[in-house]
Amino acid sequence: MQDKIPAIGLGTFRLQGQVVIDSVRTGLELGYRHIDTAQIYGNEAEVGSAIAASGIARDELFVTTKIWTANLAGDKLVSSLQDSLEKLRLEQVDLTLIHWPSPQDAVPVADYMAALLEAKRAGLTRRIGISNFTVRHMQQAIDTVGAGEIATNQVEIHPYLQNRAVVRFAREHGIYLTAYMPLAYGRVMKDPVIARIAERHEATPAQVALAWSLQQGFAVIPSSTRRENLAANLLAARITLAEDDMAAIAALEANDRIANPDGIAPAWD
Repeated sequence: MQDKIPAIGLGTFRLQGQVVIDSVRTGLELGYRHIDTAQIYGNEAEVGSAIAASGIARDELFVTTKIWTANLAGDKLVSSLQDSLEKLRLEQVDLTLIHWPSPQDAVPVADYMAALLEAKRAGLTRRIGISNFTVRHMQQAIDTVGAGEIATNQVEIHPYLQNRAVVRFAREHGIYLTAYMPLAYGRVMKDPVIARIAERHEATPAQVALAWSLQQGFAVIPSSTRRENLAANLLAARITLAEDDMAAIAALEANDRIANPDGIAPAWD
């Protein structure tokens, strides 16, 4: 099994049924080895089916899933992860994340982080981590399990939401960052600043946006249902942006958050 979180993964948010099976199958054919899913996506069984049908050796794959907020309390976390493993047809996932902090902090961070660590010790997951955690929640997670146990904080990062306070805190504590929605749901493809940079590099705007995240040391998990886009996204790792390119994209920061579900999202930094 891979020791590091692969820098480019395949996201499966909002992909269902045969659509997600086809996306994962195509991604694996093209060379993706990190597949990201979650309990709330309702597609773990389909992701597992595509992985099983691929014939790729388990130790070549990195599979991430996430614990939903309804499964944070009491003994629900471990049993829900066991259910996820059954759906994924795996004995162990490579990474399990807390998908969101408990809404209104109804369940203390210490409770579910301790349960997640127990799941790791029981062999259900190789690594543990967090997602959508604010600085305050990250500190509570560190206080519970130690920064060394937190493989990543998976958060929304793209040119229009750069999450700088979270990024700074995570780096100070050695916590790796995974950027979800790195293409801002396609918005980067229409941006004139990114388009000009892409033209100079003979690349697509999507590749430039991904390269911008990769050069900052983030993992990225873009999703796509089109083979040509899946293939193109993988090539983003070959692009090296100049300092002025990076600065021009950094200047697009607008605190424009896409993932902000009512009743679930915390008070953001």
